[in-house]
Amino acid sequence: MNNFQDKVNFIWTIAELLRGPYKKEEYGKVVLPMAVLRRFDCVLEDTKEEVLKQNEKYKHLPQESKDEILNRVAKQNFSNTSKYDFSKLLVDSDNIADNLRDYINGFSKTARDIIEYFDFDKQIEKMDRNNLLYLVVKRFSEIDLHPEVVSNVEMGYVFEELIRRFSEHAEAGDHYTPREVIRLMVHLLFMEDEEILTVPGITKTLYDPCAGTGGMGSVAQEYIREHNPTAQLIFFGQEINEESYAIAKADILIKGENAQNISFGNTLSKDAFPNVKHEYSISNPPYGVEWKPAEQAVRKEHEEKGFNGRFGAGLPRISDGQLLFLQHLVSKMKPVTKDNPKGSRIAIIMNGSPLFTGDAGSGESEIRRYLIENDLVEGIVAMPDQLFYNTGISTYVWILTNNKSPLRKGKIQLVNGIYFYQKMKKSLGNKRNELTKEHIDEIVRIYGDLKEGEHCKIFDNEDFGYRKVTIERPLRLNFKIDENRVQELYNQTAFNNLAKSKKKGEAGLKEIEEGQHQLQQQIIEALLSIQSGEIYKNREVFIKILKQLFKDKDIKVNATLLKAILSALSVKDETADVCKDSKGYVEADTDLRDTENIPLNEDIYEYFEREVKPHVPDAWIAEDSIKIGYEIPFTRHFYQYTPLRSSQEIMEEIKELEEGIMEKLKKVMG
Repeated sequence: MNNFQDKVNFIWTIAELLRGPYKKEEYGKVVLPMAVLRRFDCVLEDTKEEVLKQNEKYKHLPQESKDEILNRVAKQNFSNTSKYDFSKLLVDSDNIADNLRDYINGFSKTARDIIEYFDFDKQIEKMDRNNLLYLVVKRFSEIDLHPEVVSNVEMGYVFEELIRRFSEHAEAGDHYTPREVIRLMVHLLFMEDEEILTVPGITKTLYDPCAGTGGMGSVAQEYIREHNPTAQLIFFGQEINEESYAIAKADILIKGENAQNISFGNTLSKDAFPNVKHEYSISNPPYGVEWKPAEQAVRKEHEEKGFNGRFGAGLPRISDGQLLFLQHLVSKMKPVTKDNPKGSRIAIIMNGSPLFTGDAGSGESEIRRYLIENDLVEGIVAMPDQLFYNTGISTYVWILTNNKSPLRKGKIQLVNGIYFYQKMKKSLGNKRNELTKEHIDEIVRIYGDLKEGEHCKIFDNEDFGYRKVTIERPLRLNFKIDENRVQELYNQTAFNNLAKSKKKGEAGLKEIEEGQHQLQQQIIEALLSIQSGEIYKNREVFIKILKQLFKDKDIKVNATLLKAILSALSVKDETADVCKDSKGYVEADTDLRDTENIPLNEDIYEYFEREVKPHVPDAWIAEDSIKIGYEIPFTRHFYQYTPLRSSQEIMEEIKELEEGIMEKLKKVMG
């Protein structure tokens, strides 16, 4: 770890050389590709001369065939046929820009493509123009980034720490997850599978749809090597950020793995590996980030493919795509078969939103419903806050599997790990807390023991489900004809429309004056002619009175207008008779409408009789309103009551603060 920090500090001193022509947030445009180039340079150093000899020998071959031969000579998945390396570039300072371009163009195609993702040629020109290029190359030539000096895992640290420094204000989850958090996720991911940890020569795959610089894959591979040196964990990843993608691909290349396993692009809009399933997946998708760029493709897949696609369970609100990534990972799970008896496991870290956002019937709730009813959610671990560099929010590690152990079937384990951390001596951005090895071991132990306690609770799947039921109460109105209520007619749209015309100009005004306006006056005069102050508490009786009145006065009133008149002349009255519709059914009062979330493991009607009827005897359940919802109220299950402090204690504290302030003021004033 010290080795990693020393390298970061040294490279940062090189970045500081760019000050002036470059803003701090632009340092990465130079430093990241230069670090990749220097890493490549160190890796190829021992075989450089032999590659040049063989290049001359096989120069007549097609480029693709020649690259294949030279890569074997270089003992890597890439090679470089330029006569230059970092040391030789320094010999000719006057032509260093052209020579550096020659050096870059000498790489075999896969490595050259990586550098192109940095769009580095512009920076070569800019540094050369500002007399910085020679100095930057010289300083990078002084640092040894050979894998024997800086391991792949440490190099991942270097890149990610540099990215953090260059991107202090980046969105949470945009770049990388602290390594101690990844280590915890990796422990939880592999803890139920003894096979990969013990069987010699076993091969399995790990996938990350938001790969970043490949850090999660590197930590997982390191973990497997520690436990089973002959095992192979092949990493697949997709990344949308060009610089992070280039770094991840460079790392894969140097490890000697297949560079095609790292792909560029938006995972949600286009899966780079549509036909590949995995035993393991691990991810930290962006939190609270809009998925609008992928909306068209996602909606099309959801509507046309349903559960045959990736997003069959539902779509979350456009402002947060975390549950889309989770569904995508579920679609990548290898099914349980004879050749894959353990099925697949997923470790994904998200913020609190996927636990509870969205009411019954919403996209979020339907996704949770699908996951829980299919028994895919094994456990969720709440993490301490202030663990991430770019955000202080609380996060949760979800563990999913399509093959739960017998003790876990039909269950979901919640582990409250928010107290397992230590304060950092020095904050890094928003990161003020960190997990030690002891904290990780303790959380893993609690998770593995599967025993309820202070930090662990175990629930049946259906404990997180509920039925959202609409409770209706009858509409009760009284009716009266007096001047105040008659004036309310002018607040009714249907009545006001009588004084409007679709005709324009004079014709319209004439129609209003002669027709509709006159009808308004007739209705008002007719109503006031029978005002008596009497209150009617039965709507059917009052309707008969109105209809007879309008018949006697020869006033034609349609159903819409009659409804408006009734609305104007009525007020709510709990002592009135219930209102019924034309079919004799009791009409509901929308103002009194309420909902109840009834746990799935309770009978709706028993709950209604016990919890609702005693308080509102005239209520009933709207049978067609029942919706099933799922939420995981994590915090509620671990809530601990903290007694309020006494007023005397608070007053004493205020007094102490006031005295302290006065002392400081005295020093300032005097």
